[in-house]
Amino acid sequence: MAAQGLYVYGVVRASHPLPPGRTGVGADPAPVRTVRAGELAAVVSDAPPGLRAKRRDLLAHQELALALAADGPVLPMRFGMIAADEESVRGQLTASRSAYLAALDRLDGRIEMNLKALPVQSGLPALVRENPEVARARAAARRSPGYEASVRLGEAVARGLTGRAAAASASVVAELSAMAVERVAGPEVRGCVLNVSFLLDRGDQERFRAVVERFAADHHDHVELRLTGPLPCYSFVDPAAGTARQDTEPVPVRSGA
Repeated sequence: MAAQGLYVYGVVRASHPLPPGRTGVGADPAPVRTVRAGELAAVVSDAPPGLRAKRRDLLAHQELALALAADGPVLPMRFGMIAADEESVRGQLTASRSAYLAALDRLDGRIEMNLKALPVQSGLPALVRENPEVARARAAARRSPGYEASVRLGEAVARGLTGRAAAASASVVAELSAMAVERVAGPEVRGCVLNVSFLLDRGDQERFRAVVERFAADHHDHVELRLTGPLPCYSFVDPAAGTARQDTEPVPVRSGA
């Protein structure tokens, strides 16, 4: 079947090298190439017909974005961005030239790290000691056992575990923010009390990871931390056009960070 437009992976500077031998998304992936307009280039491949968000294609998209980022800044597109033809791609590059170049400058030498925090589903005795609501619900369930008392106790425990994890994760976010250029809250994730992404200078990655690992070990009975990265900087560019987001939260620089 014929290609249906161009699948767009991201925007780079025109001088940015392409990873050798890369192919794109789809069951029969086409070679990756660039469409240039002055100082900019879009990384594209022929768009396969009937593309769906299968794991194979999601991974192919992200791995290409990571490979591109290893050689310089890239404005990664979200999965599924398709342009009609090369002319429309060049038109977008030309129309957004200043914004794209500024965003590439801003992301140069930087990576994204994502942190999620989840409640730890254990430590009920400690929670009873620390949380008056849970203590009262447990005492009531012991005095008058039954379905409703059990439900109220379960709800109190869930709130207590969530609150405990949220309080602990707030502390680590404050510490990590001092190391970051920016941070932005991600979408709500079921079961998580926190989903936040940080924009870091690449050289700070290991120090950042060490802080998370230390905090996770020190607070393992309160919160579970899941760190992912380095990632393409999806959270710090516009999801449609690849331009710099306007709603990210600047992180103040702290002395001694």
